[in-house]
Amino acid sequence: MFAASSGFVNAKGEAMTGLFRIALATLFGATLACSAAGAADIKVVSSTAMTEFLQAVIPVFERATGNKVDATFMSSGVLPGKVKQGVDADLIVTTPAIFDDLVKAGKLVPGSRSDFIKSSAGVAVRAGAPKPDIGTPEAFKAALLAAKSVGISKGPSGVYMLTLLDRLGIADAIKAKAVFTEPGERVGLIIANGKAEIGVQQITELLAMSGIDFVGPLPQALQTTIVYATGASVTAKEKDAAAAFAKFLNSEAVAPTAKKMGLDPA
Repeated sequence: MFAASSGFVNAKGEAMTGLFRIALATLFGATLACSAAGAADIKVVSSTAMTEFLQAVIPVFERATGNKVDATFMSSGVLPGKVKQGVDADLIVTTPAIFDDLVKAGKLVPGSRSDFIKSSAGVAVRAGAPKPDIGTPEAFKAALLAAKSVGISKGPSGVYMLTLLDRLGIADAIKAKAVFTEPGERVGLIIANGKAEIGVQQITELLAMSGIDFVGPLPQALQTTIVYATGASVTAKEKDAAAAFAKFLNSEAVAPTAKKMGLDPA
């Protein structure tokens, strides 16, 4: 359970209105009068890219329903193995490709996938450093070639970045000066500590980092969209409550928070 701010406050900093609370409770089939004894404890295992977003919206769901959400975050390289090993979870938050793999492995319920967020990729440099022009594919290519070091993730955005380097015809030049993150480590961290001069990762992850300046999204012609989805674990203990949380993540209630964090509803 998180105590982080939900982001659902008005300009005066007041808490979510009673009307909005009732609307959420009605939407997810729960009452605000739910007792502690009857509350569900939903266990969620999520890709790390969704950390800040889930930390922001979980308290809203908890207050509206009386249920609790216990979220654990793992890198995309670690999550599939942990789920296959039998990690305790009611709901998994990951990319469609990993979802499909886990369905084949008999760990997620077929047909339970619900896409809820789209994440685009962007560029960052160390805080205070000159921001290069990345407005066009050629300008972005030149910025990478001019940099002394380039940060690349081992997550979904890094996989895309490697294909993009091939597409731009600069794979060998950039790989020679590439700095790869450790599993679960964000590109923003290696930019902030000076290990990489420039880097590409999902915008939501860059915006969450201190010590770096966000330059902007990738040029539209080079942009990618990474989708995140929920999936029901075959060993879920709180099936109904987990389904309600998945529905909440796909509702208009979370859209303002998503957009604030550089995300778009699916």
